[in-house]
Amino acid sequence: MAHLSDHDGHFERKCKWVHGPLIIGAGPSGLAVGACLKKHGVPFVILERSDCIASLWQKRTYDRLKLHLPRQFCQLPKLPFPDDFPEYPTKRQFIDYLESYAKIFELNPQFHVTVQSARYDEMGGVWRVRAVVSRGGTAGRNTKVEYICQWLVVATGENAECVMPEMEGLEEFGGQVIHACDYKSGEAYRGKQVLVVGCGNSGMEVCLDLCHHNAFPTMVVRDSVHVLPREVLGKSTFELAVALMKWFPLWLTDKIILALSWMILGDIKKYGLKRPSEGPLELKHALGKTPVLDIGALGKIKSGAIRVVPGIKRFLHGRVELVDGRVLNVDSVIMATGYRSNVPSWLQGSDFFSKDGFPNEPFPNGWKGKSGLYAVGFTRRGLSGASLDAVRIAEDIDRVWKEETNQANIRSGRTKVFLNPLNSNLSKEN
Repeated sequence: MAHLSDHDGHFERKCKWVHGPLIIGAGPSGLAVGACLKKHGVPFVILERSDCIASLWQKRTYDRLKLHLPRQFCQLPKLPFPDDFPEYPTKRQFIDYLESYAKIFELNPQFHVTVQSARYDEMGGVWRVRAVVSRGGTAGRNTKVEYICQWLVVATGENAECVMPEMEGLEEFGGQVIHACDYKSGEAYRGKQVLVVGCGNSGMEVCLDLCHHNAFPTMVVRDSVHVLPREVLGKSTFELAVALMKWFPLWLTDKIILALSWMILGDIKKYGLKRPSEGPLELKHALGKTPVLDIGALGKIKSGAIRVVPGIKRFLHGRVELVDGRVLNVDSVIMATGYRSNVPSWLQGSDFFSKDGFPNEPFPNGWKGKSGLYAVGFTRRGLSGASLDAVRIAEDIDRVWKEETNQANIRSGRTKVFLNPLNSNLSKEN
């Protein structure tokens, strides 16, 4: 990777040409693209703003987390999970798998590189990606780098930034307020009244973990939600849905899944959990809204160990007022309010991504843009969707790479044919 450099105060400036695609993000999606490119023999560079691969998994998840889907739906291309892994690998097992993945395929991401902007240079026919490389510590010299590449792969994912909603009176509350990304364990909350805002998989699991540590969680359910059993008839609900969709349309598969869920879980509406009018698969396909796969939280809700309440009107000092007029004493607040894409903050001049940071083209066509731009990990279909896109991206880049390499070899051969007679004549004259 050739580069030029100069100096400017506390920054060193460099310009680097990337021989092959530049991949932004060293999460599972970025690693998957790198591994597929490696198999094709195409060189690449992976940039990562954190100090490790899969920083979301390593630094922004709770300790008890396990994969919500069976392992066969979560493995990355070219490498299955070890045979001794359970059907639902733990957080630590998944991280170990990813670290082995990066090592086996020699992916070698460049860490501490924060991308500030990326734009396509129409005149040069290349992507210009400006980034800051941190060397650690406030006194250290940082480096401003402009990477120049023919292909840009956006792999920063759906969950790059946490969402912290603005709520009336929150600054007056006085107690601890954190996002679920900073929650590790319920150990620090023993005996405390904890308000968990959000009823997705994270909110449900945080509440369950708080129960296991003798805390008293109250879960705020502002919207309708689909809660499904993790397994039905001895199979994972996801696996069953995939099998049913081979034979039935989406709407009928939804009805079958919901009927089975009602038989197993009962009527969840009487516990403050209202189901949406659309089916769980319909919502997932249309809006990317993931249903909750119950691993025990619903039982705690039924027993009263987890209290379900409607939306929040405002916070008071040490208390919260709900929309139904009730006022609750609260020690801590955990915002399980989700994440968002950060692509709009740095990708410039492209209409491939919408304002919410997702490709405008729906799955399965949202992986390829114009001028060598690609996206992976934005399918709203988990790791299996990211893996599928990674394979497609690598194959597409490899095709162009081989065409250009062959053309370069032909030009090189013609040059040699042209120069050989000249060299021969010069030798005779000498």
